[in-house]
Amino acid sequence: MRRVPPTVVDAVLAIGCFLSIMIMAVLNHRLDGWVAALAAVNTLPLLWRRRFPLLVSTMTGIGTGALFLTDSMGGIPAASLIATYGLASLSPPTRMLIGVLCTIAGFASAAVLQHHQPLSYGSTAAAFVVAYALGSSARARRDRIAVLEERARRLAEEREVAAVRERERIAREMHDIVAHAMSLVILQAEGGPVALRTDPAKAERIFDTISTTTRDGLSQLRRVLLALRSEEAERHPKPGIESVPSLVEGVRQAGLDATFEERGEPRPCRADLAVTVYRMVQEALSNTIKHAGATRVRVRITWRDDALDLEVHDDGRGVSAAPGQGGHGLIGMRERVAVAGGRLVTGSDGTGFHVAASLPLGGGPTDAGPLTEAGPPTDSRAP
Repeated sequence: MRRVPPTVVDAVLAIGCFLSIMIMAVLNHRLDGWVAALAAVNTLPLLWRRRFPLLVSTMTGIGTGALFLTDSMGGIPAASLIATYGLASLSPPTRMLIGVLCTIAGFASAAVLQHHQPLSYGSTAAAFVVAYALGSSARARRDRIAVLEERARRLAEEREVAAVRERERIAREMHDIVAHAMSLVILQAEGGPVALRTDPAKAERIFDTISTTTRDGLSQLRRVLLALRSEEAERHPKPGIESVPSLVEGVRQAGLDATFEERGEPRPCRADLAVTVYRMVQEALSNTIKHAGATRVRVRITWRDDALDLEVHDDGRGVSAAPGQGGHGLIGMRERVAVAGGRLVTGSDGTGFHVAASLPLGGGPTDAGPLTEAGPPTDSRAP
């Protein structure tokens, strides 16, 4: 039935109701022209019952009342029952109430005009109650389906948003890991041939550093990929603040004058905040190696009562990357800080380039709204 067009269904119902009235008229020997006219008024409005349920219910009610008053109905008023079902199924509550009151008024009027007892319409009234109940049930079922479909749509959108965020997170993680490792490897590899001719012992240390750096980078990439499986993530935890000194040491071995300083009383913090600090230091050091032309870099972590301050400062020239060579480094930093609910300032200060972030140690973005600042003229240095 669902494949049949609604207009065809309504036409069949209207014709069926019209024929039932005419058949009863023939059986009761009351086949007159005015009976056919009343039957048409009673049944033809069913063709528009889906578009104008209250108006159709009113028209069929008038036709039914006229047929009852002339003793031409001869049975259950099928057209009015169908219209009542449509009214209960398709109309808002206010119009349904109007329809119910009109139906009650129609029964009362017919009883008074025909001098019948109200109980004589008991079976017909019961039929109208059943029609109204069925229509209300259909409307409630349709509303439930609409609510479930809307909920499913929202869940699908939320899953899509979560998937996009997860892809962005993984992309940032892999960008930071690969950029940092390759920056160190390139710096060491460029100095390797010179050291091999002048200082074989130093060359050996350089090659050891390259090996260590690449192995560490591969290990971190493996952790990022295994993090897609929760049980593997538990066995391979992500790097945190405790791993920052090793980042600085790797840069020092690459030839830069790198120092690390930690102030205040260290204490446990959220895992996502620890990863944010590590990745920001990693990205800042990678930018220093690749773009700054720096000889010194300082990393400082300051623990305060309600926040953790991070500063990475180098003595590089702080010149923006050439057109078309900008990357996603600073964008990734801003995204990480925004997620953590902190504040980020980057730019040149006359003595070099600095990255400064303040991250709340509380509940994250709910405790301090995400805020990023451009600071003094920002440097777009990024792998």
